[in-house]
Amino acid sequence: MSLEAEVRRLKEERDAVLLAHNYQRPEVQDVADFVGDSLYLSRKAMEADRRVIVFAGVRFMAETAKILNPQRTVLLPDPKAGCGLADAITAEQLRTWKSEHPGAVVVAYINTSADVKAEADYCCTSSNAVKVVEQVPADREILFLPDMFLGDYVRKKTGRKMHLWVGDCPVHARLRPEDLERARAAHPGAPVIAHPECGCSTQAIPHVDRILSTDGMIRFAEETRAPEVLVATEVGILHRMARLNPGTRFTPIDAGAICPYMKEIDLADVRDSLLHRQYVIDVPDATAERARRALERMVAA
Repeated sequence: MSLEAEVRRLKEERDAVLLAHNYQRPEVQDVADFVGDSLYLSRKAMEADRRVIVFAGVRFMAETAKILNPQRTVLLPDPKAGCGLADAITAEQLRTWKSEHPGAVVVAYINTSADVKAEADYCCTSSNAVKVVEQVPADREILFLPDMFLGDYVRKKTGRKMHLWVGDCPVHARLRPEDLERARAAHPGAPVIAHPECGCSTQAIPHVDRILSTDGMIRFAEETRAPEVLVATEVGILHRMARLNPGTRFTPIDAGAICPYMKEIDLADVRDSLLHRQYVIDVPDATAERARRALERMVAA
């Protein structure tokens, strides 16, 4: 029996739903029940009528699924699947920052630990960060964390004054304005889409046609009729784009924009996770209860 067939069989036997982020390995995406960004997968985790959630992503995503589904078993196929951006701020650092801005509203990007989310008022993803910030009363001070590039983009889009934590995604931060300029020169006429976490996004708006979340990029890929599109984000998304629209060539701005954490999980890890019920993600009740409010606001936005 092939690994793919074994995973599909085990999903049924274990009453499990398999969620995969857009940056996962192609073979994992291909056997997943749902593939998407963090917001989409958070909603699907809540909607899925299965006892077990297997999250092919990174740890903060699995923690989010557990917080929103406390009665379900949540599995992360490889415990080494972390996140450099989530590591950019700790709960202790956030508490110190909050003490320096008493009364401020904390908006935490989903790329944070459960402990950090427990200190936040709102969570958001790149696809709804603007909408979430617009919900904060106009007279309130805002602390946005941990991604400074996404925060700068949201600040420009909303016109809100925000304090930004100095953190970034190492993969996205490597994409600079000069990379866009070189790509445009090498591929004249091809539209450029960039993720707002990119180090090039707000600094090189004249060189970018659309700044989009991964979910927005997927929708763009489905709709475009351009012969070629230049893509500034983690390269794992190109697999899904090509499947959705084989008539367009999707070219990475940087073929080396690869998240090692997102590539930790392979198909054998998924099979073993289902077979041996590993690795179970738990979040302490007190932490989960505090974080759930901020996450529910994110899901509802």
